[in-house]
Amino acid sequence: MRRISPRFVPLLAGALLSWPLMGLAAEPAMEKDGMLVDQNGMTLYTYDKDSDGKSACNGQCAQNWPPLMAEAGAKAEGEWSVVKRDDGSMQWAYDGKPVYTFIMDKKAGDVTGDGKMGVWHVVKPEAY
Repeated sequence: MRRISPRFVPLLAGALLSWPLMGLAAEPAMEKDGMLVDQNGMTLYTYDKDSDGKSACNGQCAQNWPPLMAEAGAKAEGEWSVVKRDDGSMQWAYDGKPVYTFIMDKKAGDVTGDGKMGVWHVVKPEAY
């Protein structure tokens, strides 16, 4: 019978503790200061013209309001779901509403798109 060297015990323990988490994907966004932000801290918005879990923001709109894209194989979890865009790509949605960033937000925490044209709104989890 072989013995495990004591110097490998911490490594083995760490691997065993992280094993259950390996299948879990990180949420596509997080809450900060009462609003949702992407992994870079950029504010997320919804668009009033989106309906039935479908994005109405394509072309020039999507250039100004980049969708929060979902990678292939992304799975819905909790309030998060994935919607198919007109071009076939996948986008994250929160509470059924596709979410976007805004090109005019230059740094984390900017909210220059909130209320824009009366149809763009910061995603605030407590409002859902």
